[in-house]
Amino acid sequence: MRARQLEVFTAVMKIGTITGAAKVLNISQPALSQILLHTEDDLGFKLFDRKKGRLFPTPEAHELYPEAERLFVGLEGLRRKSADLRLGGVGLVRVAASAPPAMSLLPEAMARFRNAHPKVHQRSHIAPISTLISMLRAGDVGMAMSLNDQLPHDIAVEKLGETGFCCLLPEDHALSGQVEVSLCDLETETVISYRRMTRPFDELDLAARKAGALFAPQLEIDVSISAVGFVKAGLGVAVVDSLLPWAQFDGLVLRPLSEQPRLPVSLMTIRGKTLSRNEEIMCDQIRSVCAERI
Repeated sequence: MRARQLEVFTAVMKIGTITGAAKVLNISQPALSQILLHTEDDLGFKLFDRKKGRLFPTPEAHELYPEAERLFVGLEGLRRKSADLRLGGVGLVRVAASAPPAMSLLPEAMARFRNAHPKVHQRSHIAPISTLISMLRAGDVGMAMSLNDQLPHDIAVEKLGETGFCCLLPEDHALSGQVEVSLCDLETETVISYRRMTRPFDELDLAARKAGALFAPQLEIDVSISAVGFVKAGLGVAVVDSLLPWAQFDGLVLRPLSEQPRLPVSLMTIRGKTLSRNEEIMCDQIRSVCAERI
């Protein structure tokens, strides 16, 4: 199956109609139909039954599709990398981060880089830690930032500072009158916070046990910024990192957590991999911003 045939087959399987697939691929319906017919001729079996103007995948198509989809994803990755190499004439820096550093530290680092190197393309991604690791391993980014320093051996980690935790409260909440909130204060509240088996949960759970309290979020989250909507909807109070710029969200009261467990702010790269000159410069900008702000 050729690349174009693979593209057409996966598009029709996903969308279900020739009209929709042709629109997505930006080709005419007759052209798409011809590619499908040629594909079936090359394969020696039918991929679709045609009934009353509609396409119905054959059992062979269903069996072939998972492998075709895997190959198509790989083809798209190859195209993306080829485009990146093409941009390499003027330079390209790709960086990823979890939401807190992506919204608080990375913008300034990227702005400083852009001021000094305006012709270099920049690409940023926001993702959870597991995806950051995958992106580094796949070469989709040169560096990443996270609130974790306990990572697999192939990931080089440079700790750039620390951040703490805070409590997000509705404006009329009884605890909003306090200067700070303790984990003991939260035992009678509906708590919104990180799910188990994450670094933030582990730090908060340890701090709670030291304080003689129980830390058991009733609403678990993966990304701290998602707590904003939940608190505003009256679902509870949130315990989240202090790094994300929470003050920009109206309708919330921000109070520090008295126990102050800490989270590392880390710069991640692939161990042993040589960074490009532009990637090294971006890393230096990230280090500089972190040294000033945390």
